[in-house]
Amino acid sequence: MNRVNRVKSGSRKPPAPVRPILHASHPWIAGHPWKEKACQLDEHQQARLSAISSIVRFEKRQIIHRAGEPVDAIYNIASGVVKSFSVDPDGSERINTFLFAGDLLGLSEEGRFTNSAQAITAVTAHRFPIAKLQRHLHREAELEFHVICKLCQELRHEQRHAILISRRDALAKIAIFLQMLEQLQAGRGESTNEIHLAMDRTEIGEYVSLSLGAVSRAFRKLAEDAVIEVRNRQHIKIRDRAAFDRLADPADDPVATFSR
Repeated sequence: MNRVNRVKSGSRKPPAPVRPILHASHPWIAGHPWKEKACQLDEHQQARLSAISSIVRFEKRQIIHRAGEPVDAIYNIASGVVKSFSVDPDGSERINTFLFAGDLLGLSEEGRFTNSAQAITAVTAHRFPIAKLQRHLHREAELEFHVICKLCQELRHEQRHAILISRRDALAKIAIFLQMLEQLQAGRGESTNEIHLAMDRTEIGEYVSLSLGAVSRAFRKLAEDAVIEVRNRQHIKIRDRAAFDRLADPADDPVATFSR
């Protein structure tokens, strides 16, 4: 059983309340999908969701849930980064997605988690019991629409991940991955002067389907070609935007184009 740290009240002045957030673009409005904010929760919706949830915290590298465990709640990440992964028969991990603030965690099938989840950093999240959330969504059509917007966005990210996996060139894989992170940062209203990498190089390799050595060589080559600047292992700056965008364009690869 995984240990969950629930927030407790104390004698000190409580911190500002952590409200549920859903960062999602509107799937039926034209424009830059990572800049459109039509599907954000308003204060009243945040308050109503807060009333049916509890705040939980997970330590860095703590397992949140494992594949096959019964689902009794889903999580809305308030801060931190989570990886969702599956384990192959040979024991190796395959990372399916990275989840950030504003994302929902808890993909399930027939009442059980389909993947395992682990906190990459310290994580704070809202925990929603399934029964309470289901009743709430039945009464709140607009909130249900927000959830649909979020799910549509996650489907687009899954498609983008499939395109990434289909690329044969390591430089293109890393460029697409960095572009995805940059767009997610912009969607959360964060600065994109630098791209923040909360995950390590091994986890990046598991996500983009490259060996650790290939990931390291790709970062080194992009830096040598002045496409990116590596300030440290967690902060990347795009130096040559045109070259970067060409590498990340799926139209340049026939396999990726076929996958769209």
